[in-house]
Amino acid sequence: MHSTELPLAFLILMFSNTSENCMSRLHITAVEGEPFYLKYCRSSSEHKNEKNTRWCYQPNGSLEQIELNPSNSPRIAFHEYALEFWPVELSDSGSYFLKMGNDTHEWKLNVIRRNKHNCFTEKQVNTRTVEVKKHLMIKCETPYYRKLINKTSLYKNCEQIEIRGNTFEKNAEFEDQGYYTCVFSLHYNGKLFNVTKTFNVTIAGDYNSITPVLLGPKFNQIEVELGKSEQLNCSALLNKDDTVYWNFRKENETDHNLHEEQEIKIKTSEGKWHASRILRIENINENNLNFLYNCTLASKGGTDVRVFILVRKENVDIPGHIFTRGMITAVFILVAVVGIVTVCAIYRVDLALFYRHLIGRDETLTDGKTYDAFVSYLRECRPESYEEHAFAVEVLPSVLEKHFGYKLCIFERDVLPGGAVVDEVHSLIEKSRRLIIVLSQSYMSNEVRYELESGLHEALVERKIKIILIEFTPVSDFMFLPQSLELLKSHQVLKWKADKSLSYNSRFWKNLRYLMPAKKIKPGRDESEVLPVLSWT
Repeated sequence: MHSTELPLAFLILMFSNTSENCMSRLHITAVEGEPFYLKYCRSSSEHKNEKNTRWCYQPNGSLEQIELNPSNSPRIAFHEYALEFWPVELSDSGSYFLKMGNDTHEWKLNVIRRNKHNCFTEKQVNTRTVEVKKHLMIKCETPYYRKLINKTSLYKNCEQIEIRGNTFEKNAEFEDQGYYTCVFSLHYNGKLFNVTKTFNVTIAGDYNSITPVLLGPKFNQIEVELGKSEQLNCSALLNKDDTVYWNFRKENETDHNLHEEQEIKIKTSEGKWHASRILRIENINENNLNFLYNCTLASKGGTDVRVFILVRKENVDIPGHIFTRGMITAVFILVAVVGIVTVCAIYRVDLALFYRHLIGRDETLTDGKTYDAFVSYLRECRPESYEEHAFAVEVLPSVLEKHFGYKLCIFERDVLPGGAVVDEVHSLIEKSRRLIIVLSQSYMSNEVRYELESGLHEALVERKIKIILIEFTPVSDFMFLPQSLELLKSHQVLKWKADKSLSYNSRFWKNLRYLMPAKKIKPGRDESEVLPVLSWT
């Protein structure tokens, strides 16, 4: 085997070794929409006991771990010591833990978006450099999924090319440069999935000889200050046997502030050599000024020179009136920026609602949901809870449905009697975009406990719903609520104040509309700006 073929053979061997089924890397990147797996590399000395293993998931920004269960998600499967995704989605980003007795193994997964306009994703590309006329081989293999592969295809720059078996090989030419994408078609549970692997192949020219050249302009004037230090860098692209060095005439042999460092030579990925040598001048004095320091490149073809000269740096003071004007302008700009930020923070909700109205944004058109919100409230209409009950079944629909065009799911109004309550509630929550919870001291009855737990499961695990909390009556202690409620990204509680919340333009209704899905407003005939007077007891 030729010496130039050794790096390629090593690259192929390294690639095959990194294609093992197990994953020992802590940080892993995956592409959305493709099957993906995390597998622990069990050593031969470890006792095999898959029944005593648990997989847990911790979303980014969360402090609590959630135990994974394949029965709760059709996309997740366990196989030996592997966690499989069919497929992986953007919401799967986070930390994953495999717990085996007292041992815990962690992976940090980052799921990136697929490039919808290309057959591969640029952030998931392996680079490979092959010298022209040398052996080019692209081997399409994925050991973990080999038993599920139905078909293997190879694309060059997103155009399909023929391969023999799972390997493409030939003597490299310059036109062979490009992106090679292996596409593996997998059959799993009656569905077809694609796994991709892309190589960026660069065809380099003959490495044997280049024309050496110094990097940078031929003449360099460097402004310096007396007593300070300066480093001059002599660098070049050259052949292996060429060299660079500094050439200067010492006026004073006793002046030891000039220090020439050793030459550093590095081979680039294109097979060329890059060399550099530093000349360090410490405690610059008058003898160092207006003196020529020559950076010299010596090669078989002769020598090349770059010239450096040090000159005294002129101290230019800023005129007083310009400095004063600049400071005043900077202060005004700072005050203006602080003012704008403060106004945006105070009127954040108003600006967001105005922007929605301006662009006519409607996020409810294509999500397949039936209701904009499911209202969870204490359904026992007792005398002490009449106001709370009337707020949930009368006031909320009157404002959100009739005035702002939303569609609510009210249990007493929209659920037919006689059905299985648990199944009905779970189905209605899945069909809703938000879960509105009307909180009070007497809220956590048996009837609404399942609604809350089901909604939290949808919000934290399935990521399919957002929760809105409304404190109807002052609640002194929230300990009766599940601790998992603290995991919500927004823990804001809207407080209902009957004397201040009657107007449609009150802060309460604006905040509630801000938390509801963006939707084109289709108000009803009642255009009054204030709610009708209700008989509160």
